Amino acid sequence: MRDKNLPLLLAVTLLASPVHAQQLPDRDHPPELGAPPALDLPPIHRLSLSNGLRVVLVEKHDVPLVQVNLVVGAGSVTDPANGAGLASMTAEMLDEGAGDLGALDLSDEIDFLGASIRTGTGLHNSMVSLHVPLSKLDRALELMSDIALRPTFSPAELDRQRLDRITTLVQWHDEARIIAGQLFNRTLYGRLHPYGMPEFGTEDDLRSMASNDLRRFHESRYVPANSFLIVVGDVTSESVMPKLEAVFGWWTGGAPDRAEVPEVAQVGERRVYLVDKPGAAQSEIRIGRIGVPRLTDDYYPLLVMNTILGGSFASRLNMNLREDKGYSYGARSSFSFRPAAGPFVARAAVQTDVTDSALVEFMNELRRILEPVSDDELTRAKNFVALRFPGRFQTVSGVANQLSELILYDLPDDYFNQYVQRVLAVTREDVQRVAREYIDPERVAIIVVGDRSQVEEKIRALNLGPIEVMSIEQVLGPVPEMAMRN
Repeated sequence: MRDKNLPLLLAVTLLASPVHAQQLPDRDHPPELGAPPALDLPPIHRLSLSNGLRVVLVEKHDVPLVQVNLVVGAGSVTDPANGAGLASMTAEMLDEGAGDLGALDLSDEIDFLGASIRTGTGLHNSMVSLHVPLSKLDRALELMSDIALRPTFSPAELDRQRLDRITTLVQWHDEARIIAGQLFNRTLYGRLHPYGMPEFGTEDDLRSMASNDLRRFHESRYVPANSFLIVVGDVTSESVMPKLEAVFGWWTGGAPDRAEVPEVAQVGERRVYLVDKPGAAQSEIRIGRIGVPRLTDDYYPLLVMNTILGGSFASRLNMNLREDKGYSYGARSSFSFRPAAGPFVARAAVQTDVTDSALVEFMNELRRILEPVSDDELTRAKNFVALRFPGRFQTVSGVANQLSELILYDLPDDYFNQYVQRVLAVTREDVQRVAREYIDPERVAIIVVGDRSQVEEKIRALNLGPIEVMSIEQVLGPVPEMAMRN
């Protein structure tokens, strides 16, 4: 027979249980952050093939995957003076037919293996990257080698890529973000400086580019003395080195001349460059100056300082322009760390009718960062940088990308394991010192791309400095003709 008092007994038991005796969580305050985790990477093995090609290997046996990156010193800084975009187009064309396979057959082979082979280029380097299951590594390495070392540079595929890029150049004339970025780089570095020229190429350069140009560039720059391999994954040196030797060991070629990046003068007086984009609903803003090279002694203080200023969602710029004022979906700042001094830039897209107000807030924040920061801001910024860092090493591709930085800048093997401690060692005095040394609101270039009829008068009233008004064509050149010319 069922006990009628059982429900009451159960209720009393539950109320008296330890679960209900526990204190409810405090939902009025965020939980305390723990100490940033220390990073302890596996050993970095530095090896080489018979032809001298450097190999950097890290074993990662969590899953049966392998990442192989071939990094070549063939970035856009090596473009000839009359051939902007050559390095970029060469990298783009590597997988458009290689070895005995055309573009479509090559793509089918890669897909059949469940692999990914990508090509790309930057300012200083080009890369061919392979991500593949361990069981398919042998054949995937053969295809990767063909793509990197035996591209066909088919004239038909080049014509297709050329038309695609010229189409993109047409579209750029309606992209305020691109217009602002191109003008910003050119203003800081000049038209002929490698950091001021368009990596993508100009219309004239693209139309004059021929397959033989790509072949000559490839033969001169894609050589083992100018390259290195990064290997990360479920392999050992004993298992993978013979495979690499088989597909890359025959590669020959002496080191090319090193591409020098000339120094440029720092921005002088503050000046505004206004590019008219009639009818624009938003204005693209760029404010900046020449920054520092990657190997600066102030690298860690600059990371923390910029995190406070504009390097995170909770930064001063974003909280001001987005959260407080509602002028923008997001405002950011950054230092581009490169072998030579890259730019510092603060940027946002803002509503047209508040362009002048947004400029005021930008300048306010650039001045405010010169003053001492609070202990709370400093702690939050350091934790933001430190807590995010180990996440870069979760995957084989992430580890490989980080190792590239290690090799390119000749950093010590314990660099990654010391990173968090060095971030946490940054002081308030460090932050103020680098802010005052590298952020000068009175010596910046200000780029605004927007509707001149709506914003010019208000910007002039701010007395930020001389204003140079420009058209989109003055920045990007005439809109390209889509019909292919000989």
